[in-house]
Amino acid sequence: MPLKIIRNDITKIACDAVVNAANEMLAGGGGVDGAIHKAAGSELDKACKKLGGCQVGHAKVTKGYNMPCQYIIHTVGPVWQNGRNGEPEQLASCYRECLRLAKEYKCETMAFPLISTGAFGYPREEALRIAVREITDFLLQNEMTVYIVVYDKYCFLVSKKLISDVEEYIDDNYIEDHFMARGSRGFSRSVRANSRGGFAAGKAVSEHHTNCVEYEKQTLDQMLDRLDESFSQMLLRKIDESGMTDAQCYKKANIDRKLFSKIRSNPNYKPSKPTVLAFAIALELTLDETNEMLMKAGFALSHSNKFDVIVEYFIKNGRYDIFEINEVLFSFDQMMLGA
Repeated sequence: MPLKIIRNDITKIACDAVVNAANEMLAGGGGVDGAIHKAAGSELDKACKKLGGCQVGHAKVTKGYNMPCQYIIHTVGPVWQNGRNGEPEQLASCYRECLRLAKEYKCETMAFPLISTGAFGYPREEALRIAVREITDFLLQNEMTVYIVVYDKYCFLVSKKLISDVEEYIDDNYIEDHFMARGSRGFSRSVRANSRGGFAAGKAVSEHHTNCVEYEKQTLDQMLDRLDESFSQMLLRKIDESGMTDAQCYKKANIDRKLFSKIRSNPNYKPSKPTVLAFAIALELTLDETNEMLMKAGFALSHSNKFDVIVEYFIKNGRYDIFEINEVLFSFDQMMLGA
């Protein structure tokens, strides 16, 4: 998955480049900056002194030293004032410059903290939106795996209104917590309904028996000759119908190019459920179309699964931003799409 939001200590991420949220003197400080300087060791301090500082919105590179990365990219984010003094553009520039340097140094993997959201006071929700926008714009044109690393899920908050709406939808549709309380009443209603519709039920049983007889007359070879299209075949058909290129689709789905190549080359490829749903979101499928694609891969949406209920909420409401969905899934401790 090209963009991943993960919960971890950024000083322990093994990747090609780690981004440091630095100060203009590159002198080390608190928060992420202090942690990286401590983990990298005294050689990093010496290297930073030779760089002569760094301006807001710019970035400079050192070795990783004792960190489990090859490079540390130091960038200086803006101090939040009121949002009307160029802070959004300065923060966006931090991400663009770091990504540019990572590409220049031929990095295949890199990890960002949420720049400026610590002592510099940048609102986390807005900072995350800018980070995701700049990283995804870059990934649409480049192949790289990028991590946004947060210490825990409370280090940022997506829209409180959105979280509230999703929580309400979960409460209305998620049955696991309420099954025991409602199960007996549901069962009794079902029994009463069947007793009132006895003739209809008997007719259905009769038709089912007839269908079974016809089914038994088919040979296994005949059944195998009439297989439906596979997940891979449906996906490629939907991509053609959408007018997107393959690359546009798998990038919008936050899917790695190598994984997409496997799916394209193997009509019988068996994807994971998050992969299927990632493509459904990228193609902006309806709920019925999403269920059809899931069925091709042997899955279904279920109201006994919180992950499924959350994804269903976004599809029903026509919200197909995969990174917004993943932010909410992350907030609810669920696996994310494209993983």
